[in-house]
Amino acid sequence: MSSLDSEPIPLVIVEGFLSGAGAVIWGNFEEHSNYACQSNGERNRRTIFATVGPVSSLHDRACELFYSLVGGTVDYGSEHSRANSHGRYGRTYETGLYPEWSVDRPLHFLGHSIGGPTIVKLQWLLSTGFFGTAYSPDMIVSLTTISAPFRGTQLVYSLGEDPHDAPAVRRFSPGDILSKAVHIAAYLAPVLPRFLDLHADARALSFRDASFRSFLGQLRKSGWAESRDATPYDVTFDAAEEREARGEGEVNPNTFYRSYCATLSMPSESARSFVGSCVSALSSWPFYLSSAVMARFDFSSLRPVPVFLSTAAAVPKQGPQPNNGEATVEDAVMHGDRLSAALRENDGVVPLFSQWHPRECRNARCRHFNPGAGCGDGVYDEGAKARHSGVPEAGVWNVHHLADAHHFSVVPFWLGSAIQKAFWLDLGHWLRAVDRTPRAGALGGEKGQPEVDEIVGD
Repeated sequence: MSSLDSEPIPLVIVEGFLSGAGAVIWGNFEEHSNYACQSNGERNRRTIFATVGPVSSLHDRACELFYSLVGGTVDYGSEHSRANSHGRYGRTYETGLYPEWSVDRPLHFLGHSIGGPTIVKLQWLLSTGFFGTAYSPDMIVSLTTISAPFRGTQLVYSLGEDPHDAPAVRRFSPGDILSKAVHIAAYLAPVLPRFLDLHADARALSFRDASFRSFLGQLRKSGWAESRDATPYDVTFDAAEEREARGEGEVNPNTFYRSYCATLSMPSESARSFVGSCVSALSSWPFYLSSAVMARFDFSSLRPVPVFLSTAAAVPKQGPQPNNGEATVEDAVMHGDRLSAALRENDGVVPLFSQWHPRECRNARCRHFNPGAGCGDGVYDEGAKARHSGVPEAGVWNVHHLADAHHFSVVPFWLGSAIQKAFWLDLGHWLRAVDRTPRAGALGGEKGQPEVDEIVGD
């Protein structure tokens, strides 16, 4: 609990790719997320929906997130803006959503999909002093993610990103068509509704700033979509490894981390109730199709070969081994053990291993809970043990699994499902537990030194 008043620490929600509708679609989750506070006679926790560019790079999104909270003119940094050929300054927020944000008035953060890595990027920028020495990574008291592509996703290649030459996009691919739609929206931005806001102010792409000839040129070949400064490139495996090489994703010893990782399994006759209703069927089947595409993705087509594939190839394999026992990249993915299985399992958008946390387990402080019986309801990991039970530990990624769930099962679209109600109830209890847990000195080890790598409940 904040030492300055009795109000619970607010929760900031950061949405994912092409998302920006906020509470309009997220629905009545606060009835469940505030149960823990209400049942203890406390005030409701404030929820803040932060607005960031729905297709922008992680760097740009993190900068927009920061200034939307504290107020002021978005500053992307001179070096970054010069390297990526856009203006240094974006829009001005006359009043921030939480201008008192500081170490003494920290915030909880929840990120769905690319919203998770956006918050990780923000914390890294805070740790490097990008926004000035007055700001600290300790301003983020907790970071919770749902289906976050921390280490990339093969779906971006299936949709058009060139596996040999990212960020190039294949002509007439779904990604190429989407980039054209984005440019049309950016060009017409001054007359479009607010929920279609791309936050592209610094790029001067609207009809008020760019000529029609320039607009046609962007439709032929996008200088934004086919750059290293956009969401599609940031969810490639190359970009994720570049971030890790810079040290991004290391845990902050005074922040509490939790990730929810969803996986789909093809529905059987006994599981058809999951997609029985018309609404559920419409929302689920596209993810089953994309999940099947992802599971069959040819990882050997990637150049350069991602580091995690070398790790998968090095893991001892069970059962018959093809090629006379000589492991190849594809053999490692299709016939390997824990990591290789997690490369294929996915929620229809993000592979399981990428949802866990930034960095490999051997280079991270993490605790993986058993995705066994009872996990599907979003509350329990081991029998009747609630996920929010016990004292939270800072500086460790607590990884929880959601079985038979797709990328949108929990958020953002509110359907009032059992898994959604259970998730928000659980999160509310956990945030309250974090509020009541001292942070200073919570860890004995040094920052960035992995000490925890467990699978709980096996």
